[in-house]
Amino acid sequence: MGSTRRRGARKTYREVIGLTGPLLPVVSFLGRLPTATVQFGSVLLVARTSGSLTAAGLAGGALAVGQVACGPLVGRLADRHGQRPVVPACSLANALAIALLVAGALARLPTPLLALLGALAGASGPLIGPLARTRLVSLARRAGAPERTVGAALSLDSTLDEVSFVLGPALVGLASVLAHPAYALGAAAALVALCGTGFALHPTARAAAPRPDAAPDRDGVRPARRMPRSVHALRASLALQGAMFGACQAGITALTERLGRPDQAGLVYAAMGVMSAVAGLAMAAVPARIGLRARWRAATAAACALSLPLVGTGTLPALYAVVTVLGVACAPHLITVFALTERAVPPARLAEAMAFATSALVAGQALAVAVTGRLAEAHGPAAAFAAGSAAAALACLVALAARPGPYAGRAPGPLPARAAERPAHPRPRP
Repeated sequence: MGSTRRRGARKTYREVIGLTGPLLPVVSFLGRLPTATVQFGSVLLVARTSGSLTAAGLAGGALAVGQVACGPLVGRLADRHGQRPVVPACSLANALAIALLVAGALARLPTPLLALLGALAGASGPLIGPLARTRLVSLARRAGAPERTVGAALSLDSTLDEVSFVLGPALVGLASVLAHPAYALGAAAALVALCGTGFALHPTARAAAPRPDAAPDRDGVRPARRMPRSVHALRASLALQGAMFGACQAGITALTERLGRPDQAGLVYAAMGVMSAVAGLAMAAVPARIGLRARWRAATAAACALSLPLVGTGTLPALYAVVTVLGVACAPHLITVFALTERAVPPARLAEAMAFATSALVAGQALAVAVTGRLAEAHGPAAAFAAGSAAAALACLVALAARPGPYAGRAPGPLPARAAERPAHPRPRP
């Protein structure tokens, strides 16, 4: 049975590559790698040039705020005008903003100016990850692919995200050790300009072209563009998972410093990312009879249960073991919530919804890092880990209490004609 499922998963992934072509996953991966590089690299760069962790934290925090605030706007522009005009403009603007941040840090500009440059670098991000998810789903839907192929497409894309967020900080750390973090950010600027533009110009971009909307109703709102209430629970779940990530990051940093091995913090966090990527790829082998709502509840419950041992962890080997096992629950939750989002929202606003979901994740993580970092300093790493477990428990409660869209509880299978275009709630609001 297990070998049959593995063969089925491999066949499904071959179907996904058949839709995208072999080049698109490569270009989209390289195009989103700068996001992970700049988030960590900006902190290291400003800390190196200014000698102030406060300045570095402000620059990194401003970058996250810019991304959270402007991400949904970029998604909305892509929905309205298509990815081809929006992504190249954002990619080139992002490359320029990163270059200015590097130049400003090397010139030792005042902290407020560095924070402003960081915010510009975050706000101008081309959102390759959310837009790639939108494009993959559009390709599968237009080809009439079965629901398992749509799920595999989301699994593949989430795995690319996980790998990029493991590899990006590792490359920054390597550049920092061998030379200077400015080199990593300079490479990120060149990569986002080149691969972001390549992603936008790939022939599959036509699949995500804007669709004509239905006629407006008496309130002047186009029915195909209504956003259902059910997305709020999905965004809350992602924000809480981001909070768990941020709390774990703060706890890992505090514990490795207490053990005299601060250099291991990035590797420990990477171990969770690697296991999460493996679990994400394995999602294609989950039996179709297990519906999305059941998967959502199972993933959040697993994250809550598997995070609890962190509170009592006090050695480096135990930390590696517990964090690696925790990674099993991360990607399945992300993949399931993105799948539920795709089923709930109107196709005309899919890119905006995916961007909003990503912004919720980033916002939760950034806020948790800021809060639990101080908590760990005052009360030790166990306090940060406990906060992470609390966030995971709240995410589980959200999954148990949420009112899903019309297809969230059924097994993934072919959707009825135009089902994805029906509102996910009987009385939606704009």
